[in-house]
Amino acid sequence: MKKIITLLSVLLAAQFAFSQAKKPTLMVEPSDVWCNENGFTTTYDNQGTATVIPDYKRAFQTDMDLALVITQINGMMAERGFPLKDLEQTLKSIERRTAEDNMTTSKTSGASLAESPLDQIRKTAKADIILDLSWKVNTVGPKKSVTFILKGLDAYTNKQIAYATGTGTPSFTAEVPVLLQEAVVSHMDNFAATLMQHFDDLAENGREVAIDFKVFDNGSGIDFETEYNGDELGDIIDEWLNQNTVNHRYSKEDGSENYMYYEQVRMPLFNANGKALDTEAYVKELRKYLKTNYQIESKVMTKGLGKAVLVIGEK
Repeated sequence: MKKIITLLSVLLAAQFAFSQAKKPTLMVEPSDVWCNENGFTTTYDNQGTATVIPDYKRAFQTDMDLALVITQINGMMAERGFPLKDLEQTLKSIERRTAEDNMTTSKTSGASLAESPLDQIRKTAKADIILDLSWKVNTVGPKKSVTFILKGLDAYTNKQIAYATGTGTPSFTAEVPVLLQEAVVSHMDNFAATLMQHFDDLAENGREVAIDFKVFDNGSGIDFETEYNGDELGDIIDEWLNQNTVNHRYSKEDGSENYMYYEQVRMPLFNANGKALDTEAYVKELRKYLKTNYQIESKVMTKGLGKAVLVIGEK
């Protein structure tokens, strides 16, 4: 009897620990294909290049089914214990910002880096995983059904980490959101489990981000071959990454005296004080290290959630 009680206690403790585990935050977005097929796109000037992106605001203002469908998916994920960010409210939050600017500039030289409207949305939402949703209504005689594609994308890398697709049972009367729910519901448990496996991997092995290192052309003479106490600046940065990545995992893809580019940089989810890290905060820790130990000025600029640029030489 004592053994049974002990076993039950262990099982209950494990279940409680799982229920208390941190889960990834999600945000549902209509896919680019759905937005394009329904005419919800806009064009913005990306440093002289016309770029077409989804117009989520007009989609929400025009298509009632969109809000209802996203609400259905949000509800199904909430039932499985996943926190959600609401795309429509995120858009409103961005609009409330005064003097919103797509460009980040150096205070001294005016050097800049573009950030797309889509990057702004994802950066503001701070979601870990984007649920990219497409659907279409099939009509056969008086009956309708819905075919859907649901992709889980890591918001930092845009890599696909989960996938579900299917077609629901045809119906004479059901509305689109109900048809979609019926089509999706049988796939949700496996889909949610796959998302959680990915987030568990992040907790164990770190979040994958990219960092671009550059030098301001301001005549300071500092580059990545400049020596400090016998060590080149590039080597100093590389050693900091070695000491501050999970399991020392990172990859230098390219570099010269004026730039270095790192991918697959596995940064921890939290800093030493237990505060959640994003790419900007992580690279700011490196900036502080360079300032404190080598009196090197630098500027951090972000491009979406998963990439940051550290420019050496000035703020």
